[in-house]
Amino acid sequence: MKLSFSSYAAVGVMLFALFFGAGNLIFPASLGQNAGENLWPAAIGFLITGVGLPLLGIIAMSFSGSRNLQELATRVHPLYGVFFTSLLYLTIGPFFASPRTGTVAYEIGISSFVSESSQQLVLFIFTLLFFLIVLFLSLKPGKLVDTIGKLLAPGLVALIAILLITAFVNPMGEFQSPQASYSEGAFLTGFLEGYNTMDALSSLVFGIIVINAIYAMGVTSKKDILRTTIKAGCIAVLLLGTMYVGIAYLGATSTEVLPIFDNGGPVLSGAASHYYGTFGSVLLAVAIILACLTTAIGLTVANAQYFHSLFPKIRYETYVVFFATITFAIANFGLTNIITYSVPILMFLYPLAIVLILLTFLSPLFKHAQLVYMTTIAVTFIISFFDGLRSLCNSLGIDYFNWMQPILNFFETWLPLYEQGLGWLVPAVIFIVITGVISRVQMSKVSTSRQTTFNS
Repeated sequence: MKLSFSSYAAVGVMLFALFFGAGNLIFPASLGQNAGENLWPAAIGFLITGVGLPLLGIIAMSFSGSRNLQELATRVHPLYGVFFTSLLYLTIGPFFASPRTGTVAYEIGISSFVSESSQQLVLFIFTLLFFLIVLFLSLKPGKLVDTIGKLLAPGLVALIAILLITAFVNPMGEFQSPQASYSEGAFLTGFLEGYNTMDALSSLVFGIIVINAIYAMGVTSKKDILRTTIKAGCIAVLLLGTMYVGIAYLGATSTEVLPIFDNGGPVLSGAASHYYGTFGSVLLAVAIILACLTTAIGLTVANAQYFHSLFPKIRYETYVVFFATITFAIANFGLTNIITYSVPILMFLYPLAIVLILLTFLSPLFKHAQLVYMTTIAVTFIISFFDGLRSLCNSLGIDYFNWMQPILNFFETWLPLYEQGLGWLVPAVIFIVITGVISRVQMSKVSTSRQTTFNS
């Protein structure tokens, strides 16, 4: 079935709405403020992980033909399928992304109206009310939340677009000198900053939603579903990339008027106030709070449904209460702390997700041999585990554990790009090539043996 451009656009916009959570607004804004004159190389790095990888994740799910992420990850091993999928759901749910929705809503919508001494108390009250609403609506998810989300997404995008156009036509100032790691290696810093969006992880969950939407339009062949996914995905990432670059530019031009903040939340509220006064700030605040609310509900429902499918003896409602409670507790650590302590998990999870995507595309070359999946994921797991542990020590401001140091010294000496956070890349490629060749040779021998037996 041949779809019209409007059909591709409809799926593309749906995918854009799935990715473009209100939380994603803060990272390009922060990048822009810190990158300053080095904005463009930093933005390119950010777009690779914040836009390019999510597109590859969506396409990989379609290409694989898997029914869900757990089935795809099971190609490594059934236990790994459950482990990886569970950790990914928890990361984009109650551990980090879901608490972030409440704190982003607070930072952009409420924080600027509260005195410094009252911030923690007001954050507690706000997140308590916020996640009580999330809990109530997640217990019986219905069309109300979907309707609000569909109406709200275009409104939020329109508000942000107006703000960005205003900033482009009448910038607050000039680019300033880059900060810290953006002074040198802006590209790689932006590349790693793109991890914070968590969109590459989310894409492995959203992929099946997109595939089902395409299937519902009457497209049934695997080849046509893949082609449609690619076209719709390109529309989504074009919109997403445009928003990211615009917000990063806004951040880069803001530092003559606004201070450099710990996170990007106050940048948007400060810009709205600068251009449109209190009315602009309030309008943006309402839109952000509602958008964060619908995102939090979606994440809570998704986690409750997934874990209920794993352990059906525990009621769905119990999972909702449990996840909403944990999310509320973590949210009260504040947005900056949530971002800081999410980095070790992302340094661990992202390489595993990227390698799984890479293996999915290369899988036909080695005929889906489990040996390739297991060995490549194993070596990536070891390196990324120590990357995450090293990042955790840095976040806590403590020395590396004694037993870690020899391993880290070995990695620093022998792994290319290790200091840039990409030490897993070359070993993963090497293991794919070596085990891929071994698997092809073994399969060829088995095939020859069977043919000989058959001829006999």
